[in-house]
Amino acid sequence: MKFLGPLTRDKQDTLLLVAAALLVVAPHFGHLPWWITGTVCVTLLWRVLLTLRGRRLPPIWLLLPIALIAMGGVFQSYGTLLGRDPGVAMLALLLAFKLLEMHAKRDLYVVLFLGFFLMLTNFFYSQSMLTGLAMAATLVVLLTVQITFQYTGTVPSLGRRLRLAGKMFALATPLAAALFVLFPRFDGPLWGMPGDAQGPRSGLSDTMAPGTMTNLALSEEVAMRVRFDGAPPPQDRLYWRGVVLSHYDGRTWTRIGGRLYRRDGDAMTLRVDGKPLPYEVTLEPSQRRWLFTLELTPPALDVAGERVGVSDELESFTVQPIHQRVRYRAAAFADYAVQAGLDPALTGKWLQLPAGFNPRTRELGRLLRAEPGATDAGIVAKVLAHFRTQHFTYTLQPPLLGRHSIDEFLWVSRQGFCEHYSGAFVFLMRAAGIPARVVTGYQGGELNPVDGYMTVRQSDAHAWAEVWLAGHGWLRIDPTAAVAPERVRLGIGGALPREAPFGLSAFQNNKDSWLARLRFHVNAANNAWNQWVLDYNPERQRNFLAELSSLASDWRVLAALPALLALGWLWRRLRARRRRDPVQTAWDRFGVLLARRGIVRTPDEGPHSLARRVAALALPEEKKAAMAEFLELYAALRYRALDDDERHRSARRLAKLLSLSR
Repeated sequence: MKFLGPLTRDKQDTLLLVAAALLVVAPHFGHLPWWITGTVCVTLLWRVLLTLRGRRLPPIWLLLPIALIAMGGVFQSYGTLLGRDPGVAMLALLLAFKLLEMHAKRDLYVVLFLGFFLMLTNFFYSQSMLTGLAMAATLVVLLTVQITFQYTGTVPSLGRRLRLAGKMFALATPLAAALFVLFPRFDGPLWGMPGDAQGPRSGLSDTMAPGTMTNLALSEEVAMRVRFDGAPPPQDRLYWRGVVLSHYDGRTWTRIGGRLYRRDGDAMTLRVDGKPLPYEVTLEPSQRRWLFTLELTPPALDVAGERVGVSDELESFTVQPIHQRVRYRAAAFADYAVQAGLDPALTGKWLQLPAGFNPRTRELGRLLRAEPGATDAGIVAKVLAHFRTQHFTYTLQPPLLGRHSIDEFLWVSRQGFCEHYSGAFVFLMRAAGIPARVVTGYQGGELNPVDGYMTVRQSDAHAWAEVWLAGHGWLRIDPTAAVAPERVRLGIGGALPREAPFGLSAFQNNKDSWLARLRFHVNAANNAWNQWVLDYNPERQRNFLAELSSLASDWRVLAALPALLALGWLWRRLRARRRRDPVQTAWDRFGVLLARRGIVRTPDEGPHSLARRVAALALPEEKKAAMAEFLELYAALRYRALDDDERHRSARRLAKLLSLSR
């Protein structure tokens, strides 16, 4: 690399600025178009090569057409120049191009402050704890660059500049934390933009077709976190009710959208008995309207900042799509009855079947009803026994089905996921004259022993059936449990375990392994970040300040304040003594050493006059040489201009010479 020449200070500063720009832009590479990522990388590499070789920057007549073509490419990719994504793309390109157009110190600051702004835009895409830590590290690097530009003489080493920037960041952190806690909050997410900022997310919809749940089962994205006031119920009772699908067109189950629930309505009677099980749900943003509740939860949800509705099919939902994390409390009952006294004449919509589809399943339903002594409960039991004994398979990779998909599933493939079993079961019940419907939601959850929260993921998405029996009302029937009972007892991971990378399957499935414990701690930390940072809304701020006010009025706290102030004053005094100038400390100790040898240093006596008196002492030559070198080095430290690194080395040498002089 000799042909590159030595790295002057200007080259070092420029390379540090390019490295900081790369740290700022790199997190955006995951969502920027490939050509923008490539253009930014090539531009930064171009700037590095020009710096190392000492070449001139390209002229403006070359950069301007490139910038205009790039802006045109942004418009071609997004269809607009407004909004979050095209705005971030243009900022990334401008930051890279500006590095090729720096002719004055002002241009350096333009690049630097553009980097600060672009760093903040990372929070438009992710507000996770990992993103926060990465941006904190990036901020320290940007501060290091800014500090570097302030030096006009000798520049400290990069490590010392990084430590100084880290100290500045640490000093600003308490003030930022106080402003975060005390500054008036507003309703809405910590970071957000309208329009394209609300991108699509995975989650349950109001339709279900073969493959719908299969796609969700492959997602490890968190759907919600739940905290129970007491011990959580067993896995086989964790049915989180979401959307009810009552209409079938031969391919897709869809939601009808029933009337709003009325507590005193004749069509909607609800009875609950036993001890309630209170719980709190923290629902992740889904861009949909559904609120999920543990079966069975009476319709009495209260979500801060949201208008909540409940249908007569016990679906809980918000009026507007959920764009931010919401929290609500509820209580579930294990003993319940829903619409037990419903007039059978009102069940027509739950008997609907499309004409021209699945003739064999229709015929089977007719035969089941025609059997002597057939009852609704008996037909349900017989169909579940059929699923249990006729070699059906629970799988994430069922074969594709044709027009008569339920016929092919029941008599040909016999392989499917929960949507196949629930859809086929409901169709067969309706064919037998039993009102039935599909319910989608989540089943199960993973309890984190670290923080006590249960995590429900998109992979826990599930579909089951409800049948209406006279005198009993709507009963939950899960045909998937008849085929794969481990799905309900152990969750999707126990029923269909997936291979972990690098041969870690045993660790992944063992909840007591070190890998599982590490995962639990990481999930607990992320949950705490979500609960106390991202979800610090006006309501939580009011509650916190109220608790703080009541605590401040406690006489014990008021009595402890003077003691705390005294301890703080003492700590500052001790810290000031520890941070005393090491050169002055060594000089004072050397004076004590000389006094023991009979030389009393006068206040106006300098190191050179002391050196003549030390030379007359009757001491071994090595001690006299160490003392003479000590005095010479002290004079250099006090009266000569040394850079920071040389001063640091000399101070350490001074301490060593002091010990040799004793």
